[in-house]
Amino acid sequence: MRRDEAEALVSFELTKATQKHGALASPHEGYAVILEELDELWDEIKKQHPDPDALAKEAAQVAAMGLRFLMDCVPEDE
Repeated sequence: MRRDEAEALVSFELTKATQKHGALASPHEGYAVILEELDELWDEIKKQHPDPDALAKEAAQVAAMGLRFLMDCVPEDE
């Protein structure tokens, strides 16, 4: 997958999650969401024949939640 394709997929997942769930309420929630997405990626990886499309989607969701954590949970410099 090319970088621009990967970035577009992460952006899509970020937009979808933000529209559906809104901002993360705390770093604890952010951690839990990232962990849930990482577990879903791990479940796909452990399959005897992982689906490349599912791997891409789950990896993009992990990355998107990392971005969401940065945007919602890390204070800006004042």
